[in-house]
Amino acid sequence: MWLPNGPPCLPFEHLRESFKVDIAVIGAGVTGALVVDALLRTGRSVAVLDRRGPAEGSTAASTALLQFELDTPLSLLSKQIGRERAASAYWRSASAVNYLQGRIRDLGLRCAFKERTTVYLPGDVLDVKGLRSEAVLRAALGLRSRFIARDELFSLTTIEGPGAILSAGSGEVNPVALVAGLWRSAARRGARLFSPVDVIDVESRPSFVLLTARGGLEVRAKHVVFATGYEPWKFVNMRGHRIVSTWVMATPRQPKRLWPSRSLIWEASDPYHYLRTTSDGRILIGGADEDFADDKKRDSLIPTKVRGLRRRLEALLPAVDSTAEFAWAGSFGASTTGLPSMGEVPGANRCFAILGYGGNGITFSAVAAQVIQRAIAGLPDPDQDLFAFRS
Repeated sequence: MWLPNGPPCLPFEHLRESFKVDIAVIGAGVTGALVVDALLRTGRSVAVLDRRGPAEGSTAASTALLQFELDTPLSLLSKQIGRERAASAYWRSASAVNYLQGRIRDLGLRCAFKERTTVYLPGDVLDVKGLRSEAVLRAALGLRSRFIARDELFSLTTIEGPGAILSAGSGEVNPVALVAGLWRSAARRGARLFSPVDVIDVESRPSFVLLTARGGLEVRAKHVVFATGYEPWKFVNMRGHRIVSTWVMATPRQPKRLWPSRSLIWEASDPYHYLRTTSDGRILIGGADEDFADDKKRDSLIPTKVRGLRRRLEALLPAVDSTAEFAWAGSFGASTTGLPSMGEVPGANRCFAILGYGGNGITFSAVAAQVIQRAIAGLPDPDQDLFAFRS
Protein backbone atom coordinates (compact mmCIF):
# COMPACT_ATOMS: atom_id res chain seq x y z
CA MET A 1 0.00 0.00 0.00
CA TRP A 2 2.90 2.35 0.72
CA LEU A 3 4.43 1.65 -2.73
CA PRO A 4 1.65 2.48 -5.20
CA ASN A 5 4.16 3.49 -7.88
CA GLY A 6 6.94 1.09 -6.95
CA PRO A 7 10.01 1.85 -4.79
CA PRO A 8 10.89 5.55 -4.42
CA CYS A 9 13.62 6.97 -6.62
CA LEU A 10 16.53 7.57 -4.24
CA PRO A 11 20.18 8.61 -4.73
CA PHE A 12 21.70 5.11 -4.35
CA GLU A 13 24.62 4.02 -6.53
CA HIS A 14 26.36 0.77 -7.44
CA LEU A 15 29.50 -0.27 -5.58
CA ARG A 16 32.24 -0.09 -8.24
CA GLU A 17 35.44 0.13 -6.18
CA SER A 18 36.81 -0.54 -2.72
CA PHE A 19 37.01 2.42 -0.34
CA LYS A 20 37.49 3.57 3.25
CA VAL A 21 34.93 5.32 5.45
CA ASP A 22 34.49 6.25 9.09
CA ILE A 23 31.22 4.34 9.58
CA ALA A 24 29.52 1.72 7.41
CA VAL A 25 25.84 1.01 8.03
CA ILE A 26 24.38 -2.23 6.67
CA GLY A 27 20.65 -1.88 6.04
CA ALA A 28 18.70 0.82 4.17
CA GLY A 29 15.39 0.55 6.01
CA VAL A 30 13.96 2.87 8.62
CA THR A 31 16.48 1.85 11.29
CA GLY A 32 19.45 2.44 9.02
CA ALA A 33 18.01 5.76 7.89
CA LEU A 34 17.55 7.06 11.44
CA VAL A 35 20.97 5.79 12.53
CA VAL A 36 22.69 7.46 9.56
CA ASP A 37 20.83 10.71 10.25
CA ALA A 38 22.19 10.68 13.80
CA LEU A 39 25.74 9.66 12.84
CA LEU A 40 26.07 12.39 10.24
CA ARG A 41 25.63 14.92 13.00
CA THR A 42 28.85 13.66 14.63
CA GLY A 43 30.85 14.92 11.64
CA ARG A 44 31.96 11.45 10.52
CA SER A 45 31.81 10.07 7.00
CA VAL A 46 29.09 7.45 6.51
CA ALA A 47 28.39 4.84 3.83
CA VAL A 48 25.27 2.65 3.60
CA LEU A 49 25.12 -0.82 2.05
CA ASP A 50 21.94 -2.81 1.37
CA ARG A 51 21.42 -6.07 -0.50
CA ARG A 52 17.91 -5.03 -1.58
CA GLY A 53 16.70 -1.75 -2.91
CA PRO A 54 16.11 1.00 -0.33
CA ALA A 55 12.87 0.69 1.69
CA GLU A 56 12.04 -2.67 0.09
CA GLY A 57 12.39 -4.84 3.20
CA SER A 58 10.35 -4.62 6.40
CA THR A 59 9.87 -0.87 6.03
CA ALA A 60 7.28 -1.25 3.28
CA ALA A 61 5.41 -3.82 5.40
CA SER A 62 5.21 -1.56 8.45
CA THR A 63 1.91 -0.10 9.62
CA ALA A 64 3.90 2.68 11.32
CA LEU A 65 2.00 3.09 14.57
CA LEU A 66 4.46 5.29 16.49
CA GLN A 67 3.50 4.19 20.00
CA PHE A 68 5.36 4.86 23.22
CA GLU A 69 3.53 1.94 24.80
CA LEU A 70 5.45 -1.32 24.68
CA ASP A 71 4.13 -4.75 23.73
CA THR A 72 4.62 -5.79 27.38
CA PRO A 73 2.43 -3.76 29.78
CA LEU A 74 4.27 -1.70 32.39
CA SER A 75 2.82 -3.81 35.22
CA LEU A 76 4.14 -7.06 33.69
CA LEU A 77 7.46 -5.59 32.55
CA SER A 78 8.09 -4.36 36.11
CA LYS A 79 7.79 -7.95 37.33
CA GLN A 80 10.16 -9.17 34.63
CA ILE A 81 12.99 -6.63 34.88
CA GLY A 82 12.20 -4.49 37.93
CA ARG A 83 10.20 -1.30 38.39
CA GLU A 84 13.06 1.15 37.74
CA ARG A 85 14.20 -0.52 34.54
CA ALA A 86 10.64 -0.88 33.28
CA ALA A 87 10.01 2.80 34.00
CA SER A 88 13.18 3.73 32.09
CA ALA A 89 12.03 1.68 29.10
CA TYR A 90 8.66 3.43 28.97
CA TRP A 91 10.17 6.89 29.50
CA ARG A 92 12.72 6.28 26.74
CA SER A 93 10.07 5.08 24.33
CA ALA A 94 7.92 8.14 25.06
CA SER A 95 10.85 10.49 24.45
CA ALA A 96 11.64 8.67 21.20
CA VAL A 97 8.29 9.69 19.70
CA ASN A 98 9.14 13.31 20.49
CA TYR A 99 12.59 12.80 18.96
CA LEU A 100 11.03 11.46 15.76
CA GLN A 101 8.63 14.35 15.53
CA GLY A 102 11.50 16.79 16.01
CA ARG A 103 13.64 15.23 13.27
CA ILE A 104 10.70 15.15 10.85
CA ARG A 105 10.09 18.84 11.52
CA ASP A 106 13.77 19.86 11.45
CA LEU A 107 14.42 18.11 8.14
CA GLY A 108 11.13 19.20 6.57
CA LEU A 109 10.09 15.64 5.75
CA ARG A 110 6.73 15.21 4.03
CA CYS A 111 5.67 11.84 5.41
CA ALA A 112 2.08 12.29 6.67
CA PHE A 113 3.13 12.44 10.32
CA LYS A 114 0.23 13.09 12.71
CA GLU A 115 0.15 13.17 16.50
CA ARG A 116 -2.31 10.60 17.82
CA THR A 117 -3.70 9.28 21.05
CA THR A 118 -3.87 5.54 21.60
CA VAL A 119 -6.74 3.46 22.90
CA TYR A 120 -5.74 0.22 24.65
CA LEU A 121 -8.62 -2.24 24.86
CA PRO A 122 -8.95 -5.08 27.41
CA GLY A 123 -7.95 -8.58 26.36
CA ASP A 124 -6.53 -11.85 27.62
CA VAL A 125 -3.35 -10.20 28.99
CA LEU A 126 -5.08 -7.40 30.92
CA ASP A 127 -8.81 -7.33 31.66
CA VAL A 128 -10.66 -4.16 32.67
CA LYS A 129 -9.41 -4.42 36.25
CA GLY A 130 -5.87 -4.91 34.97
CA LEU A 131 -6.18 -1.88 32.69
CA ARG A 132 -7.28 0.27 35.62
CA SER A 133 -4.21 -0.78 37.59
CA GLU A 134 -1.97 -0.29 34.56
CA ALA A 135 -3.29 3.26 34.08
CA VAL A 136 -2.51 4.10 37.72
CA LEU A 137 1.07 2.80 37.37
CA ARG A 138 1.62 4.80 34.20
CA ALA A 139 0.22 8.00 35.72
CA ALA A 140 2.54 7.58 38.71
CA LEU A 141 5.50 7.74 36.31
CA GLY A 142 4.21 10.88 34.64
CA LEU A 143 3.07 9.11 31.48
CA ARG A 144 0.06 10.64 29.75
CA SER A 145 -2.33 7.73 30.30
CA ARG A 146 -5.68 7.41 32.04
CA PHE A 147 -8.51 4.90 32.21
CA ILE A 148 -11.67 5.82 30.31
CA ALA A 149 -15.09 4.28 30.86
CA ARG A 150 -17.60 2.96 28.37
CA ASP A 151 -19.17 6.30 27.35
CA GLU A 152 -15.87 8.05 26.59
CA LEU A 153 -14.57 5.00 24.74
CA PHE A 154 -17.62 5.07 22.49
CA SER A 155 -17.42 8.83 21.88
CA LEU A 156 -13.77 8.55 20.81
CA THR A 157 -13.92 5.34 18.79
CA THR A 158 -17.58 4.21 18.38
CA ILE A 159 -16.44 0.92 19.95
CA GLU A 160 -18.82 -0.71 22.41
CA GLY A 161 -16.76 -1.91 25.36
CA PRO A 162 -16.36 -1.69 29.14
CA GLY A 163 -13.43 0.73 29.05
CA ALA A 164 -9.84 1.25 27.90
CA ILE A 165 -6.64 3.18 28.56
CA LEU A 166 -6.36 6.45 26.66
CA SER A 167 -2.79 7.70 26.18
CA ALA A 168 -1.42 10.86 24.56
CA GLY A 169 2.01 11.16 22.98
CA SER A 170 1.97 8.76 20.04
CA GLY A 171 1.70 9.27 16.29
CA GLU A 172 1.42 7.79 12.82
CA VAL A 173 3.45 8.20 9.64
CA ASN A 174 3.85 6.93 6.09
CA PRO A 175 6.93 4.72 6.65
CA VAL A 176 8.19 4.69 3.06
CA ALA A 177 7.87 8.47 2.73
CA LEU A 178 9.71 8.85 6.05
CA VAL A 179 12.59 6.63 4.92
CA ALA A 180 12.78 8.20 1.47
CA GLY A 181 12.98 11.66 3.00
CA LEU A 182 15.69 10.60 5.44
CA TRP A 183 17.83 9.09 2.66
CA ARG A 184 17.51 12.15 0.44
CA SER A 185 18.54 14.32 3.39
CA ALA A 186 21.45 12.00 4.22
CA ALA A 187 22.73 12.11 0.63
CA ARG A 188 22.59 15.92 0.61
CA ARG A 189 24.70 15.91 3.78
CA GLY A 190 27.40 13.69 2.30
CA ALA A 191 26.37 10.11 3.03
CA ARG A 192 27.23 7.58 0.29
CA LEU A 193 24.40 5.15 -0.43
CA PHE A 194 25.04 1.82 -2.20
CA SER A 195 22.47 -0.74 -3.36
CA PRO A 196 22.27 -3.59 -4.15
CA VAL A 197 25.34 -4.75 -2.23
CA ASP A 198 25.52 -8.20 -0.66
CA VAL A 199 28.03 -8.18 2.21
CA ILE A 200 29.32 -11.75 2.53
CA ASP A 201 32.08 -11.38 5.14
CA VAL A 202 32.85 -9.15 8.11
CA GLU A 203 36.30 -9.19 9.73
CA SER A 204 36.68 -7.26 12.98
CA ARG A 205 40.20 -6.01 13.66
CA PRO A 206 41.60 -3.87 16.51
CA SER A 207 41.56 -0.57 14.58
CA PHE A 208 39.01 -1.16 11.80
CA VAL A 209 36.39 -3.52 10.35
CA LEU A 210 36.77 -5.00 6.87
CA LEU A 211 33.61 -5.72 4.89
CA THR A 212 33.78 -7.88 1.78
CA ALA A 213 30.99 -7.69 -0.79
CA ARG A 214 30.04 -10.40 -3.22
CA GLY A 215 32.38 -9.91 -6.16
CA GLY A 216 35.40 -9.14 -3.97
CA LEU A 217 35.20 -5.37 -3.43
CA GLU A 218 35.98 -4.23 0.13
CA VAL A 219 34.84 -1.46 2.47
CA ARG A 220 37.18 -0.59 5.34
CA ALA A 221 35.42 1.23 8.19
CA LYS A 222 36.36 2.39 11.67
CA HIS A 223 32.93 1.22 12.87
CA VAL A 224 30.12 -0.88 11.40
CA VAL A 225 26.43 -0.76 12.35
CA PHE A 226 24.12 -3.66 11.47
CA ALA A 227 20.61 -2.29 10.95
CA THR A 228 19.24 -5.38 9.23
CA GLY A 229 15.97 -5.85 11.09
CA TYR A 230 14.98 -9.44 11.72
CA GLU A 231 17.87 -10.69 9.53
CA PRO A 232 20.85 -10.25 11.87
CA TRP A 233 24.45 -10.94 10.93
CA LYS A 234 25.68 -14.42 11.90
CA PHE A 235 27.77 -13.32 14.89
CA VAL A 236 24.94 -11.33 16.51
CA ASN A 237 23.60 -13.35 19.45
CA MET A 238 19.87 -14.10 18.95
CA ARG A 239 19.40 -15.35 22.52
CA GLY A 240 16.15 -14.01 23.95
CA HIS A 241 14.90 -12.98 20.49
CA ARG A 242 12.68 -14.68 17.95
CA ILE A 243 11.17 -13.93 14.54
CA VAL A 244 7.44 -13.22 14.34
CA SER A 245 5.18 -12.88 11.31
CA THR A 246 2.22 -10.52 11.14
CA TRP A 247 -0.60 -9.89 8.66
CA VAL A 248 -2.21 -6.60 7.63
CA MET A 249 -5.06 -5.37 5.45
CA ALA A 250 -6.20 -1.93 4.37
CA THR A 251 -9.79 -1.02 3.56
CA PRO A 252 -10.99 1.23 0.76
CA ARG A 253 -11.06 4.96 1.43
CA GLN A 254 -14.00 5.80 3.71
CA PRO A 255 -13.22 9.09 5.51
CA LYS A 256 -16.83 9.61 6.64
CA ARG A 257 -16.88 6.27 8.47
CA LEU A 258 -13.70 6.68 10.51
CA TRP A 259 -13.88 6.98 14.29
CA PRO A 260 -13.93 10.59 15.57
CA SER A 261 -10.58 10.63 17.40
CA ARG A 262 -8.60 8.77 14.71
CA SER A 263 -6.75 7.22 17.68
CA LEU A 264 -4.43 4.28 17.26
CA ILE A 265 -6.29 1.26 18.66
CA TRP A 266 -4.82 -1.97 20.02
CA GLU A 267 -5.59 -4.73 22.49
CA ALA A 268 -4.12 -6.07 25.74
CA SER A 269 -3.98 -9.55 24.22
CA ASP A 270 -1.35 -11.98 22.98
CA PRO A 271 -1.41 -11.96 20.02
CA TYR A 272 -3.20 -8.65 19.63
CA HIS A 273 -4.90 -6.71 16.85
CA TYR A 274 -3.98 -3.10 16.02
CA LEU A 275 -5.79 -0.44 14.00
CA ARG A 276 -5.08 2.99 12.61
CA THR A 277 -6.39 5.31 9.94
CA THR A 278 -4.45 6.80 7.03
CA SER A 279 -4.26 10.31 5.67
CA ASP A 280 -6.41 9.30 2.67
CA GLY A 281 -9.18 7.79 4.81
CA ARG A 282 -8.41 4.09 4.94
CA ILE A 283 -8.42 1.77 7.94
CA LEU A 284 -5.41 -0.47 8.55
CA ILE A 285 -5.88 -3.52 10.77
CA GLY A 286 -3.22 -6.08 11.53
CA GLY A 287 -2.31 -8.82 13.95
CA ALA A 288 -2.88 -12.54 14.44
CA ASP A 289 0.91 -12.83 14.80
CA GLU A 290 2.69 -16.17 14.78
CA ASP A 291 6.25 -17.23 15.53
CA PHE A 292 7.86 -18.17 12.21
CA ALA A 293 9.75 -16.53 9.38
CA ASP A 294 9.28 -18.75 6.33
CA ASP A 295 8.25 -16.23 3.65
CA LYS A 296 6.32 -18.70 1.48
CA LYS A 297 4.38 -20.18 4.40
CA ARG A 298 3.71 -16.70 5.80
CA ASP A 299 2.41 -15.34 2.49
CA SER A 300 0.30 -18.44 1.79
CA LEU A 301 -1.69 -17.63 4.93
CA ILE A 302 -2.68 -14.13 3.76
CA PRO A 303 -6.21 -15.09 2.56
CA THR A 304 -6.99 -16.97 5.79
CA LYS A 305 -5.56 -14.25 8.01
CA VAL A 306 -7.42 -11.52 6.11
CA ARG A 307 -10.72 -13.27 6.77
CA GLY A 308 -9.90 -13.21 10.47
CA LEU A 309 -8.88 -9.53 10.34
CA ARG A 310 -12.14 -8.64 8.61
CA ARG A 311 -14.15 -10.46 11.27
CA ARG A 312 -12.32 -8.60 14.04
CA LEU A 313 -12.79 -5.25 12.30
CA GLU A 314 -16.51 -5.92 11.84
CA ALA A 315 -16.85 -6.87 15.52
CA LEU A 316 -15.16 -3.67 16.68
CA LEU A 317 -16.60 -1.27 14.10
CA PRO A 318 -19.69 -2.80 12.46
CA ALA A 319 -20.51 0.36 10.49
CA VAL A 320 -17.30 0.42 8.41
CA ASP A 321 -16.55 -1.21 5.07
CA SER A 322 -14.29 -4.19 5.91
CA THR A 323 -13.31 -5.00 2.32
CA ALA A 324 -9.58 -5.68 1.98
CA GLU A 325 -8.31 -3.45 -0.83
CA PHE A 326 -4.70 -4.20 0.13
CA ALA A 327 -3.33 -7.13 2.11
CA TRP A 328 0.21 -8.16 2.99
CA ALA A 329 2.40 -9.94 5.50
CA GLY A 330 5.69 -9.08 7.15
CA SER A 331 8.18 -10.37 9.69
CA PHE A 332 9.91 -8.64 12.57
CA GLY A 333 12.12 -9.39 15.54
CA ALA A 334 10.64 -9.75 19.01
CA SER A 335 12.00 -10.52 22.47
CA THR A 336 10.79 -12.11 25.68
CA THR A 337 10.47 -8.71 27.36
CA GLY A 338 9.36 -6.70 24.33
CA LEU A 339 12.59 -4.69 24.52
CA PRO A 340 15.20 -4.51 21.75
CA SER A 341 18.95 -5.09 22.04
CA MET A 342 21.26 -2.41 20.69
CA GLY A 343 24.86 -1.37 21.08
CA GLU A 344 28.27 -2.93 20.59
CA VAL A 345 28.19 -6.65 19.78
CA PRO A 346 30.06 -8.71 22.39
CA GLY A 347 33.18 -10.27 20.87
CA ALA A 348 33.00 -8.15 17.71
CA ASN A 349 35.20 -5.11 18.16
CA ARG A 350 33.86 -1.89 16.58
CA CYS A 351 30.65 -3.63 15.46
CA PHE A 352 27.24 -2.39 16.58
CA ALA A 353 23.80 -3.87 15.99
CA ILE A 354 20.12 -3.33 16.68
CA LEU A 355 17.93 -6.40 17.20
CA GLY A 356 14.33 -7.08 18.22
CA TYR A 357 11.76 -4.39 17.47
CA GLY A 358 8.33 -5.87 18.28
CA GLY A 359 5.35 -3.60 17.77
CA ASN A 360 7.46 -0.49 18.42
CA GLY A 361 9.74 -0.84 15.41
CA ILE A 362 10.12 2.78 14.32
CA THR A 363 10.05 4.07 17.90
CA PHE A 364 12.85 1.70 18.92
CA SER A 365 14.75 2.66 15.76
CA ALA A 366 14.77 6.24 17.04
CA VAL A 367 16.10 5.04 20.41
CA ALA A 368 18.79 3.04 18.59
CA ALA A 369 19.86 6.10 16.59
CA GLN A 370 20.59 7.95 19.82
CA VAL A 371 22.25 5.02 21.60
CA ILE A 372 24.53 4.16 18.64
CA GLN A 373 25.38 7.81 17.98
CA ARG A 374 26.55 8.29 21.56
CA ALA A 375 28.43 4.99 21.71
CA ILE A 376 30.46 5.75 18.59
CA ALA A 377 31.10 9.28 19.85
CA GLY A 378 32.43 7.79 23.12
CA LEU A 379 29.61 9.24 25.21
CA PRO A 380 27.55 7.31 27.77
CA ASP A 381 23.82 6.80 27.24
CA PRO A 382 21.65 6.61 30.37
CA ASP A 383 19.91 3.47 29.08
CA GLN A 384 22.80 1.67 27.40
CA ASP A 385 22.73 -1.16 29.98
CA LEU A 386 18.95 -1.54 29.61
CA PHE A 387 19.30 -2.34 25.90
CA ALA A 388 22.77 -3.92 25.85
CA PHE A 389 23.49 -7.29 24.25
CA ARG A 390 24.22 -10.04 26.76
CA SER A 391 27.41 -12.00 26.11
